Amino acid sequence: MYNILIGGAAGQGIETTVAVLERMLKRSGYNVFTQKDFMSRVRGGHNFSLVRFGNESVFGHSYHLDGIVALDSVTIKDHRSQLSADGFILCDSSIEADDPRVIAIDMNSMAKELGNPRVSGSIATGAILKLFGEPLEGIDNALSASIKPKYLEINQKAARRGFEAVRERFPHLTGTHAGDLLISGSQAMALGAIAAGLRFYSAYPMSPATPLMEALAIKADEVGLVVEQAEDEIAAINMAIGASFAGARAMTGTSGGGFSLMVEALGLSGIAEIPLVVVDVQRPGPATGLPTRTEQSDLLFAISASQGEFPRIVLSVRSGEDAFYQTMRAFDLAERFQVPVIILSDQYIGDSSWTIPRLDPERVSVAPVGDEVDQKGLYLRYRDTDSGVSPRAIPGNGRHIVVIDSDEHDEAGHITESARVRVQMVNKRMRKLDGIKTQLKEPAFIGTDGFDVLLIGWGSMWAPLTEAVGLLNEDKQGRYAALVFGDVYPLPQRLLLDKSKQASRIIDVEQNATGQLAELIRRETGIVCDARILKYDGRQISGEEVAERIREGVDSR
Repeated sequence: MYNILIGGAAGQGIETTVAVLERMLKRSGYNVFTQKDFMSRVRGGHNFSLVRFGNESVFGHSYHLDGIVALDSVTIKDHRSQLSADGFILCDSSIEADDPRVIAIDMNSMAKELGNPRVSGSIATGAILKLFGEPLEGIDNALSASIKPKYLEINQKAARRGFEAVRERFPHLTGTHAGDLLISGSQAMALGAIAAGLRFYSAYPMSPATPLMEALAIKADEVGLVVEQAEDEIAAINMAIGASFAGARAMTGTSGGGFSLMVEALGLSGIAEIPLVVVDVQRPGPATGLPTRTEQSDLLFAISASQGEFPRIVLSVRSGEDAFYQTMRAFDLAERFQVPVIILSDQYIGDSSWTIPRLDPERVSVAPVGDEVDQKGLYLRYRDTDSGVSPRAIPGNGRHIVVIDSDEHDEAGHITESARVRVQMVNKRMRKLDGIKTQLKEPAFIGTDGFDVLLIGWGSMWAPLTEAVGLLNEDKQGRYAALVFGDVYPLPQRLLLDKSKQASRIIDVEQNATGQLAELIRRETGIVCDARILKYDGRQISGEEVAERIREGVDSR
């Protein structure tokens, strides 16, 4: 497996270079994973992407590098310590770097000779392919997917110049996964929503949730979807609630700051029992925080957001593939139980790209919108049922008037201040939790049954913990396993209770400062984690980092 870093300033074409490169690697049949690390600015600063590829399964990123492609001197200065002894630093000959691993070529001069200084990224792409023994065949198609037609020919020439400028450095691997998809977490989530029947999406642009809106907007005309850019997040969630009430599958998306603004309307979905899917692509807070970085700090907020008490479901996504299926499940659960479902993603999941197996929408069944309501009998929108789920007629689809209100109401939907009816309606809504718990999916178990130490995580911790368990078990200094939660609230407990009995030690691993999942587990089950590995600098922890922390000894917090 190989791992390279492409770095430079914003505006130097890193994103296009990476997009072309990962398409070429996918075309060669490799498993590919790409992570983006970028600053919140249009020009300047230091941005980089990590591209990891090989024949083995690629779960996430690594900071141990085989190659660095430096479009500026800062990239060399900041990352040369991560480069292996036999690795390379590819850069322009104008960049001064006292390192025997440097491969300097005249990228800038070549680009000027070709007539466009901005094609140096394509020169670098061609050089990278040659260094890893990859053929240039297919570069034209890869470039055409990212570059405007009028600039295509010059970039094709640039890639060939780069290819000819270097010699092969690493042995060529034979790829075996040519049929897989290359997709980002945001794109996978968008496709999952479309596969579930999404008809209305409203949002206010907020990093790192904006790529989700962009992915949906690209497909909107093709699939008959309305994508509405609202004036703010309050309007966005209320639009989605209105669309759902009218019978359209609806979703809204944002990051933590925008989700804060949505909180009151989340309660409207809860008391009015209107199905709703809300996506929170997490970033570090509070307030503006780090807009383009990653964190897992909204969990406890999501499970208790809005005043009062009402059932809600909180799901998290663990990978690009999981983002597709969890999003489909979110629509099914929202409709089935007439509750808001919150999907917690994060910048790492949303902006990273994977090669994944082809997606199969048939794996998830999604409940139809609304119910067939008896047109002759008495219709009570909030009928007190054993399950807590009442018949839901869609306004205008029958002879019945559908009455709802944000005030407490009786079974017919009329406002009430009756103490007896208030207790009846709260109990009715809360009974949905019994049915919801039967639909929960247990956490993913990683490792073998003969473990001693159990690692705990959720969402985007799946990749680091999968790799960490493998690395630690290779050491033969102990036996390790992990549980990684996708369904987070209500908390699935069967597997957790079973595996925790066997563990001599339980270690919580999260991307926040307080160990929010560990706190939820303690509250719900009484299980206390013995130690915590917490990272909250805005950069995703890697499996290698987790393993190293455990080898060094983890102190309880």
